[in-house]
Amino acid sequence: MVFSTNSSFSWDEDSQVEGDSTWTPSDCKLYVSLDRKQRAGKPVTLIEDFNGPASELLVLGKALKVMCGVGGTVKEGCIIIQGDHRDKVVLRLEKEGYFVKRKGG
Repeated sequence: MVFSTNSSFSWDEDSQVEGDSTWTPSDCKLYVSLDRKQRAGKPVTLIEDFNGPASELLVLGKALKVMCGVGGTVKEGCIIIQGDHRDKVVLRLEKEGYFVKRKGG
């Protein structure tokens, strides 16, 4: 349902876009790093700079957590995976078509 106070407004269903269907994993340049800051010295693997749809980010985060067999979360466009799993994550992301860069040491 659409309501407008503009008398010249017209609704055109064909011009409405339901998500960006042209997005591909190769459009993302992801950075994978290890972080210990503000985590009581425990390492976490960070995957940053995802610029695709939020639903894809959640699906990717879930798949990576299951693959590594650990917990984690998706926050503010970043995927946080408990533990040091950089090698596994980089291989999986490259296999899925993402452009991956390691950040840090």
